[in-house]
Amino acid sequence: MLTAEQKKQFSDILEELGKSLDITKEQHDAAVKSYEFVGEWLSAPESNLSPYNPEILPQGSFMLGTMIKPIHDDDELDIDLVCRLEGKRPEWTQYNLKQIVGQRLVNHGTLKRLLKIPDGRRCWTLQYADSAKFHLDILPAIVSSGYRVLLEKSLSASTVDFETLAIRITDKLEINYRMETQPEWWPKSNPFGYGIWFENRAKLLTSELRLMSEAVQPVPKYQTRKLPLQRVVQILKRHRDMMFNGDEDKPISIIITTLAARAYHKETDIIEALLKVVERMSAFIEERYSEKYRKNIKWIGNPVNDTENFADKWPENPQKQENFYKWIKQVKLDLQYAIRQRGLHFIKEALSKPFGENVVAKAFSNYSEKTRLLRENGELKMAASSGMLGSVGTTLKNHNFYGKEEQ
Repeated sequence: MLTAEQKKQFSDILEELGKSLDITKEQHDAAVKSYEFVGEWLSAPESNLSPYNPEILPQGSFMLGTMIKPIHDDDELDIDLVCRLEGKRPEWTQYNLKQIVGQRLVNHGTLKRLLKIPDGRRCWTLQYADSAKFHLDILPAIVSSGYRVLLEKSLSASTVDFETLAIRITDKLEINYRMETQPEWWPKSNPFGYGIWFENRAKLLTSELRLMSEAVQPVPKYQTRKLPLQRVVQILKRHRDMMFNGDEDKPISIIITTLAARAYHKETDIIEALLKVVERMSAFIEERYSEKYRKNIKWIGNPVNDTENFADKWPENPQKQENFYKWIKQVKLDLQYAIRQRGLHFIKEALSKPFGENVVAKAFSNYSEKTRLLRENGELKMAASSGMLGSVGTTLKNHNFYGKEEQ
């Protein structure tokens, strides 16, 4: 059991670790500027998409505030976006919509050079220069007119009908990809409903932070303040990345995010939240009978679309399931080892392997600097029970330039 002072110190360290995993404001602003330009091009008056009010909005970790830097500096950020159109021409199929969006991108010389050919299963990808260190995945989607108003109302509603926030998307693997013209028979997704669900899980009773109100704006502000659940997800994703180092069968982010959000019980200390989330996550994996496989399979339901199983690839690729359980076991072991350490040097050493030496070194450097400022301001305290430094316990006297305590 951690004392209150130990919880405070570990939470402060993990907060700094989360900050060291955040993408920079420059990276954020560069991505927003790029996709804002794409949105303006798609919606320009001369565009054949203009009558349908196209809007580019972030989805996934960029929207949720849980994006992390890649392990290697040369790796790119993957920015997931939705190109949302209000309606379409009656004869358009998924294929038509996808091609029309692609053609409009091709019509701009610079975007044509950035466009990755062939297109992906669901998205068009704009591959920016190596110096930019990111690419944009743009998902064409259809919504009904008035969707923006409905979304804004849902952001402040006490209860949300998530089904009304669903969007219809394109998917090359669907049988009806080139034939079906009725959007209600197209694949369904609900990134904005999921975002509202995540916010409701993440927000604290005393918090005034509204993640989604800002996140669903075409030009969201850079978040400097994160809620404990956001930090927990970032830390878990980093541990996953370090453990699997590019393995395509690693646990996917949507599974980690969903299980963490379900397991989170409004803990305000990051270390307490992290430990309890890791302990509870597996309990939210169900088993359901599958007609396709004629047996029970693992089921991690989409909280805003219970017919969707985020673990749907596990039956056909058992390695993915095996890796998830290996990972959750390893997270528990690494965290338990870290919290048994006493003294900053040993805590830092325990965290470096599972989370990366560079980001941990940066986190401890920032933590030490804050500790120094507390000491200089006469606010640094030492807990009698553990000898840990922080904001709880007996105030420590500052030192003058001659190495003597001030009287």
